[in-house]
Amino acid sequence: MEDPASMRMVPTGPSGGSGGDKVQRVAVRSSVGWEGAGPQEAKASGRGGAALPPGTSQQASGTPPGQMGAYPTDLTLQLLAVRRESRLPDPELQQALRHRLRLLENDSWEVARALGELSARLLSIHSDQDRIVVTFKTFEEIWKFSTYHALGFTHHCLENLLVDQAFWLLSPDEDEETAIQVHVDEEALRLTHESLLIQEGPFFVLCADHHVRATTVPWGAERGPQPLRRASGGPQGEATPAVDFSAPHLSTSSKELAAVATPETLIPFHQWALRAPWDPFDDSTDDRPRTPDIQLMAVGLASAVADYQGSGPEELTFQSGDLIEILGAQVPGLPWFLGRHVASGQVGFVQTSLVSEQGHASELENVLFLNEEERSFFSKEGCFSEEDARQLLRRTSGADIYTVYSLDRLEKAEIELQEEKDVPLPGLHSEPRETLQKVKNVLEQCKPCHGCPEEPVSWGLHAVSSGASSPGAEESSFCLDAEDGWADPQALHSLLLVLDAPEYKACFRGLYDLSPPGLSTMFCGFADEDELAGRLAQARGVAKRASLPVALARLCFVLGRLCVRKLKLSQARVYFEEGLGALRGHFGDLFLVVALYAHLATVHLKQKNREKCGQVVPKALALLLGTPGQVCSTEGEAELLRLALRRAISGQSLQAEARACFLLAKHHVRLKQPEEALPFLERLLLLHRALGSPHALWPADCYLLLAHVYSRKCLPHLALSCIRVSLLRHRGSLANLLRSVDLVLRNAPQPHRPPSQVAPYLRQALAPLAPGTGQALRGPLCASLAQLHRHHGQHGMAISFMMQAVEASAETGGRLVVDYLVALAWLHVLHGQSPVALDILESVLDAAVASVDQEGVIANMMAIALKRTGRTRQAAEGFYRALRVARDLGQLQNQAVVRANFGALCLQAGASGLAQHYLLEAVKLFSRLPSRECGRDFTQVLLQLGHLYTRRALTQQAKCYYQWAFLVAVEADHLESQLHAVQQLCHFYSTVKPNEAQCVVYHEFQLSLARRVADKVLEGQLLETISQLYLSLGTERAYRSALDYTKRSLGVFIDLQRKEQEAYAWLRAGKIYYLLQQNELVDMYIQVAQNAALYTGDPNLGLGLFEAAGDIFFNGTWERKKAVSFYRDRALPLAVTTGNQEAELRLCNKLVALLEELETPQEGLEFGHMALALSITLGDRLNERVAYHRLAALHHRLGHGELAEHFYLKALSLCNSPLEFDEETLYYVKVYLVLGDIIFYDLKDPFDAAGYYQLALAAAVDLGNKEAQMKIYTRLATIYHNFLLDREKSLFFYQKARTFASELNIRRVNLAPQRCWGRAAWLVPGHPS
Repeated sequence: MEDPASMRMVPTGPSGGSGGDKVQRVAVRSSVGWEGAGPQEAKASGRGGAALPPGTSQQASGTPPGQMGAYPTDLTLQLLAVRRESRLPDPELQQALRHRLRLLENDSWEVARALGELSARLLSIHSDQDRIVVTFKTFEEIWKFSTYHALGFTHHCLENLLVDQAFWLLSPDEDEETAIQVHVDEEALRLTHESLLIQEGPFFVLCADHHVRATTVPWGAERGPQPLRRASGGPQGEATPAVDFSAPHLSTSSKELAAVATPETLIPFHQWALRAPWDPFDDSTDDRPRTPDIQLMAVGLASAVADYQGSGPEELTFQSGDLIEILGAQVPGLPWFLGRHVASGQVGFVQTSLVSEQGHASELENVLFLNEEERSFFSKEGCFSEEDARQLLRRTSGADIYTVYSLDRLEKAEIELQEEKDVPLPGLHSEPRETLQKVKNVLEQCKPCHGCPEEPVSWGLHAVSSGASSPGAEESSFCLDAEDGWADPQALHSLLLVLDAPEYKACFRGLYDLSPPGLSTMFCGFADEDELAGRLAQARGVAKRASLPVALARLCFVLGRLCVRKLKLSQARVYFEEGLGALRGHFGDLFLVVALYAHLATVHLKQKNREKCGQVVPKALALLLGTPGQVCSTEGEAELLRLALRRAISGQSLQAEARACFLLAKHHVRLKQPEEALPFLERLLLLHRALGSPHALWPADCYLLLAHVYSRKCLPHLALSCIRVSLLRHRGSLANLLRSVDLVLRNAPQPHRPPSQVAPYLRQALAPLAPGTGQALRGPLCASLAQLHRHHGQHGMAISFMMQAVEASAETGGRLVVDYLVALAWLHVLHGQSPVALDILESVLDAAVASVDQEGVIANMMAIALKRTGRTRQAAEGFYRALRVARDLGQLQNQAVVRANFGALCLQAGASGLAQHYLLEAVKLFSRLPSRECGRDFTQVLLQLGHLYTRRALTQQAKCYYQWAFLVAVEADHLESQLHAVQQLCHFYSTVKPNEAQCVVYHEFQLSLARRVADKVLEGQLLETISQLYLSLGTERAYRSALDYTKRSLGVFIDLQRKEQEAYAWLRAGKIYYLLQQNELVDMYIQVAQNAALYTGDPNLGLGLFEAAGDIFFNGTWERKKAVSFYRDRALPLAVTTGNQEAELRLCNKLVALLEELETPQEGLEFGHMALALSITLGDRLNERVAYHRLAALHHRLGHGELAEHFYLKALSLCNSPLEFDEETLYYVKVYLVLGDIIFYDLKDPFDAAGYYQLALAAAVDLGNKEAQMKIYTRLATIYHNFLLDREKSLFFYQKARTFASELNIRRVNLAPQRCWGRAAWLVPGHPS
């Protein structure tokens, strides 16, 4: 895919063939997709930017700088899930994509970070439209974004962010290569690019006469692009373009017309490359017409078209018609190239304009790399050695399983489930039988190989490390020592003879590449550079007198380099010119000639000597770009190469541009400046996609080098995208695929488990290794895939891959096979197939191929399997054998693990004391080991101890072990263990030993962990729980905190589309506003909650929500009347409709109580009778008694004394007999007192009233309530004194009342009957307790 800024830059007109037509149609679509750029797009990108489309150019042209109304300010990224091969939409993946976008819409920091790596600024996410809107502030941002998008990085950056981890574990036939495609409106991208260029100052355009010019105003304004004067008064901090590369004479009318014709803005990379503070070339007099054709580099032979007499010994003299061989390549846009006269054999510079090339390079690779050393540059820079591969696969294949005992991590509930699952079956299924047969066959093959090496001798990868040097570097380097005989003329002469070798030798390489490390190796024993310069000057004089020109040239070059290091540029220039003069046109040592010209040109550029630059710089550029394998590494070489890059862009030669980009990238990489090489590597890959061969091998290495640089710059999303593009577009070597795995492991954001993104690379590496071939490497690759699937819970696939690993390692035998069989058995244990695991492990032991430490691992694993199948005794014996092996070998960690497993076994058997002993022993051993290595197991053991102490009601000890487990998990930086520990602490402080403050603290930390592991469901649940915790504190500040957490949980539930939780979150927010007395918001939130519930169409949800909404007012202290409408008009009809009699009864009871308190007892009678009927129907005696009691209270309020008496007596008849609790006795006291009052005050029957009072007295005496007894004795004394006229009983009851009054410090007892029909406050009838 070409740079999006150049996609519209295709000139209208016929394309170059059917293939070009197809690419042309793709290039002008409204959005940029996956399609790669074709030759036509490459030509367009080389020629610059695009004109505005009709309807847009006029508006844009009339907009002055700073008024960007005609330009877009943002850019839309449209996301589409497709199948990679057919390009058809994938609805299932599209739905998952939309769901993930919805989650990120309100929590967009991950998207903002990923887009920030793409140099875009996030504005908004529109999940309902599958869109992301971004913006740009600077030209550099849109340049980088355009490049990344053209390379396909935007697709994979967002793909890594939006798809689930399980997506990468799907095999290609399962997902049919589904992918996420990002479409960008290229017209908006182009206009945004142009607007930023205009804002930032001068920019470059390609005019209709095919000349590149600089301008400061939009085209179509009052004047066209104008040449800029060479002045330094540009914007501070930014290089101002100082030259119009090819401005025509303004006096020529035709050229004026061409200049003012609509120009095309150059693509962003060209804009950046052409910005230079100073350019030594003045082409303002260059009025030669330029053709629109792409300029190709020339190779092979050329014929002279004119006679030429060389102006110096370095220039070639020839006659018209002579054949000249081009040495290296002739670069378009450069006036010179290096050639050899075919007839005479003379070598020298040839003017390009005086020859006619006979052959051009059509393939990019033929001119990009001029020799094999250059062709292998990227592969050497990214070499992945065999040792690197061994370490990587040892890490990914789970080596800890083979050497470290496994801890049984099942909790109690899981153990019960596992016991049901792992019960030995009468007969095994066919698949386990086949597995066991394969295992036995492998073990039979292993017996003859027992004692073989653990690993194969070679995997066929590179034997050198990533820091491999070139072949020439292995040869002995030339060295000058301070102790050499510098004063001895004969010894010095011998040294100079070595330096006077006419041809290049590998030992001179360090002499030309004179960097500070090379300075100490080439020149030994010198105190400082001044002493070295003195000795070299002495040798220079001797070489000059002895007529040793090549030695003199080499010495002058070194002296010049030393002068440049001290910033003595004039003196350095003299030395370099002397060195060139001494060679007198001799090109035997081409590397020396390149080094001299490059350094001399650098000095002239630094001194800004335009005349000298015009003579030397073109030849230096011709040597740097046109000759292969140059080794000079001057700091100014980059400046020369960037100058060559600008010439290539000006000359519209994509091949020359690619060559310059390669040399610049190579230069910066060699100088350990990979960040400086980034733009050139990116542009080189873009040019290859447009012009290069699809079968070239170097792009895969280049992509991986680019990914390595991104990784060093802490740009993980870009690094992963770069690796992914490399896999999809280029079939890399096995070493490259393993290097890709290593890079993914370094950049994937999954610290708590291996990232699943490595699966495609492991599968790709495994693909060419068919069964029977490459078995040595096939085993570790299959084992790595098995462990990857295991970590992500896909045990079935893990077993399949591990079985392949076992079969692949059968030929090598030895320890590796046993390791894989042990891992296979453990996978069967995890998959709930413990009997199969036992058979595998027993087969290994029977074959006698395991070493001592492997036998310990096997014994521990067999014990775990036996434990899960319920064979406790055999499991204990197995743990003991494993413990004995670990003791003999001195393995502390394995001893700790097996003791912990023994403790878990005892706990399962009910021996808690013995379990405590072994778990404590394990803790003692774990505490002596580093937490980084065994933190996960240590945390699990501490949690088991905490759980054990909790069951034994030792809360203080339990708290200590839970907190210890949490600290160990934090130190080990293991997120999963931290989450488990914090969950246990939350449970402890909420249930075992309630502490609201501690509970809030640990819940908030658990919330932060949930965000780190990106578990939105858990995050929403925790936000809801924390809100409830704050709500229970009952203060205004706590209410406001609860409101904040409720709103956050509401956002999560909306993103997850959990409508039920969303509705209740809206309602909870309304409840909090009610508590905060912000009544204007309460109704609004309750209404939104109702709408969310009605949206689901679930009547049960509506019923629960309406009842909960009524409860807000029912349990409150104001506006309680609103609860009636929620209960009566909304919830109750739904309860009747759904047939939910329990809810109907509950609502009727609430309505009766509420209407009674609202002084509307007549309305409550209807619901009271409904509640009574429902209680009888459901057979609920307690609610039936409550219904009778409430009906009695309502009739009492209405003055229906007889009915009230009837219902109270019915309520009393339903009480338990005999009475069990004091509350029941108190209920009798209250009800009989109420009955006495009804009979006495309402029905005017003192005799019956006395009977009820005496029943109440009996209950009060049984309860021992003195105050109640005093009140009842007073009532009885009054009745017998005033109404029944029994003086004896009256006196008796009066004396009893006085006795209790004196005990209760009450001075006077009133015997007069109360005519207010009221009752004492303590006797007010209420709800039964």
